[in-house]
Amino acid sequence: MRNGSTVTGRAPWARLLAPLPALLVVLVALAPLVLPWLGNVDDQRLVDLDVYRTGGRELLEGRPVYDFMTPAPQLLPFTYPPIAAMLATPLAMMSWPVAQWVWTGLILLTLAVTVRYAFRPALERPSLERPSLERPAFERQGGWRLPLLLALLTVACAYLMPIRDQFRFGQVDILLVALCLADCVAPRPPWPRGLLIGLATAVKLTPGVFLIYLLLTGFGPGARKEQRDAFLMATFTATLLTVLPFLVIPSDAADFWFGALLDPERLGANAATTNQSVRGMLIRLYLPDQLTSLLWLALVAVIAWYGFRHARRALLDGHPTTAVALVGLMAVLLSPVAWIHHLAWVVVVLGALAGDGRDPVRVRVAAGVWLYYVLPVPWWGVTIKAAEIPVLSPVVGKIVQNGFGLGALVLVWLLGVWLPRRRAALPGDVARLKA
Repeated sequence: MRNGSTVTGRAPWARLLAPLPALLVVLVALAPLVLPWLGNVDDQRLVDLDVYRTGGRELLEGRPVYDFMTPAPQLLPFTYPPIAAMLATPLAMMSWPVAQWVWTGLILLTLAVTVRYAFRPALERPSLERPSLERPAFERQGGWRLPLLLALLTVACAYLMPIRDQFRFGQVDILLVALCLADCVAPRPPWPRGLLIGLATAVKLTPGVFLIYLLLTGFGPGARKEQRDAFLMATFTATLLTVLPFLVIPSDAADFWFGALLDPERLGANAATTNQSVRGMLIRLYLPDQLTSLLWLALVAVIAWYGFRHARRALLDGHPTTAVALVGLMAVLLSPVAWIHHLAWVVVVLGALAGDGRDPVRVRVAAGVWLYYVLPVPWWGVTIKAAEIPVLSPVVGKIVQNGFGLGALVLVWLLGVWLPRRRAALPGDVARLKA
């Protein structure tokens, strides 16, 4: 009777109350990060969200989406495919203060979803180590411990510089990360696998690297049927959402695909410090344009071969989170322009490196990567360059200025080479961990 009354009496209340301490931790810990941006002056507040809303409003009012600029001093154009403007219309219908709170809440929610999938082995480890059926169901599933650990990991990831910029600018990147990660690693998704990748690719082109990943793992030697099916679904979804605007807003669709998309300067100054892609780092060397382009194409080919090869191997070895982290890094490194906030994929990298937390070496490496991407490393490089110290400023300053992009290259090696070796060196149970 006691056990029965516990399960039927206290367990439902416990399930309801279990997330409350975790929610309180998140609200208190993130208030210093979020509230200053929400309370900033209007022209410095969630400026990318303003772009999305303005694109949706232009569409609703029948004006050309790709002709507008947000008000001074930002003067930002709409740079996303036309389906993104269509999806932004609900934001345009909200008042500006309401849209800010709704979007900030969505960023936090999708960050938590990303952390939940990326750190799944660590989050589910308590339930694996305490399988006693004598405990109530909510305790067997982690009770308050799982929500609290999820909250702590979410807060830690929120202070990464690429995630801080999500809150600062009101960016969409972490939503795209959550879509692609969930599509690849959810155990039994209620949606057809590939659907979310197709949606993410249609909204912002850089997740299209996952189409390459699905193609490589769904066809050829060692191919998996589920990957092939996911590739077909992702391609179908992305194609449908690309064609649809030509039927609904044909002039805007033509403006984007045959005009705005072909203008790289429309995204902003490509040589700016915030562009941490391989091309951005090369541009800051100020070599002749033709030589820069040739070097970029050569490096892109090498990095793509290396990264996708290791991503495919990670999946075949049973480590899909590692595969997703590698492909996400490809989205940053191979893109012509990749701002610091595009490195939101670091959250997935941290989950892949940490695993279930039983290997202290992996945990320490993940902690080091976390600290590196919390610090404003590229801006230290700008400061060093501005000091105009002979040799130090032009050489060390340039290297540090490219710190996040160079760091992403190191992360590809860590995930593709070091991590498999580390797994192989561990005892059986830990080495077989699927992360």
